[in-house]
Amino acid sequence: MAELFSGDFMAKFADEWNKEPDLSGALAKIGFNSVIGYGVQGEDKPRGVLVVEGGKASKGASFAGETLNWDLRASAENWEKWRKDGIGMMGLGMAYTTGKIKFVVGDYGAMVKDPRMAAPFIKSFSVMGRV
Repeated sequence: MAELFSGDFMAKFADEWNKEPDLSGALAKIGFNSVIGYGVQGEDKPRGVLVVEGGKASKGASFAGETLNWDLRASAENWEKWRKDGIGMMGLGMAYTTGKIKFVVGDYGAMVKDPRMAAPFIKSFSVMGRV
């Protein structure tokens, strides 16, 4: 298995992202464009980056200093748990309020209030589990 958020991991995540209509298809409907960093809490920078254009992942790679719209951080243990078990809205809310997931960049509140974004975000955790 590829190391969490390594270049290889992120490339595979991008492929899986694009195969999932409840993720890429749903985000395509709203013309979602974003550069998303994924990393581990306590590290200076994210490990991986996913570039999304029109809902589809156009690039999954190691982080190379890209300007991020979102920078998501959690412990490696929590990432692995969520990859294995997924996470629901209630679980995400608890993870956010207890600091288990941090949005270093990005507006968590705006995202969860918009079901067109929140449902695909939740889906991304189970898709990540396919890597």
